[in-house]
Amino acid sequence: MTETTAFNPNWASAPGDTVADIIEERGWSQTELAERLGFTKKHVSKLVNGEVGISADAAEKLARVLGSTTGFWMVREAQYRAALQRIAAEESLEEQAEWLKELPVAFMRKKGWIPDLKKKADKVAACLGYFGVASVEAWRTQYEEPVAAFRKSTKAQTEVGAVAAWMRRAERLAEARRCAPFDRDAFQKTLQSFRAMTGDQDANSFAQQLGRRCAEVGVAVVFVPRPPKCPVSGVTKWISPERALIVLSLLHKSNDHLWFAFFHEAGHILLHGKRLVFVEVDGKSTDEEKEADRFARNILIPPKYESDLRTLGPRVSAEKVRAFARRVGIAPGIVVGRLQREGLLPFSHLNGLKVRYTWEKD
Repeated sequence: MTETTAFNPNWASAPGDTVADIIEERGWSQTELAERLGFTKKHVSKLVNGEVGISADAAEKLARVLGSTTGFWMVREAQYRAALQRIAAEESLEEQAEWLKELPVAFMRKKGWIPDLKKKADKVAACLGYFGVASVEAWRTQYEEPVAAFRKSTKAQTEVGAVAAWMRRAERLAEARRCAPFDRDAFQKTLQSFRAMTGDQDANSFAQQLGRRCAEVGVAVVFVPRPPKCPVSGVTKWISPERALIVLSLLHKSNDHLWFAFFHEAGHILLHGKRLVFVEVDGKSTDEEKEADRFARNILIPPKYESDLRTLGPRVSAEKVRAFARRVGIAPGIVVGRLQREGLLPFSHLNGLKVRYTWEKD
């Protein structure tokens, strides 16, 4: 199979070129053509040079004098103006190619988020289309400025373009997902049922189930791999008054980290305002983040088990952890992670009880 590409030259042929060819074949001067059309010599000169457009009236007269149809001359004019616009747009895009250095273009191309293109102007156009903006200036307003605020809140090596590209991928996945209007009570009840899924071995299976059941109560949950220099574990935002979005980055691939991150983001939805956007990164600590942490801790291991949890101690056996996990109704790895985070168990101990996830390509 032979591959073909569109022919888009960096030049445009004006309708006046066709007019000039015809009158040359007929041996007419521009003066004679002006007389036959009823135009001034100056107007004909500008028409031939592409300096003035062909109006509907001019197209009808050209059809009578030179032949073809009114439609032919109108289409010829429209094609010329479109070609001029395309050339100008390509030149403008080419001038904005420096913007590409701010984006993880290679990663986006590898993941299939944008096509593999050669020309810089085409790459810029593809990236603008990916973000759903008409210009780099619009991108800076829509994505750079909000992400830059997050960047100031963390010391991690971060690039605004990388975070923006990751968040936009999540938005696009959420846009394609059907969601019911947000139902707060139903979401709270659904969260409780997810505790039993914390020990599932198949990440892709539970991710699909999690996404489907959350969509039924108005929350889009998507999993998006991170580009380099995007140290984000999750994001919560409202994409409409009746639709929330939770994004998980797969930064941590063990079940204790992933489920804590999910319930943490769910806490933001239930505890905090719809106008806020929460971008999660290790070490970030605000009142809202602390509240979401408490929410995640309490839903995974309810407070009534707190004293029993603390009696397990740093030398607890794997069997005792499994027994406690069965009583609480969660995976043993969740218990191990909680003990480690609270300093009750060394980070080197009992990690074999955690489930390690592998993911299909996004």
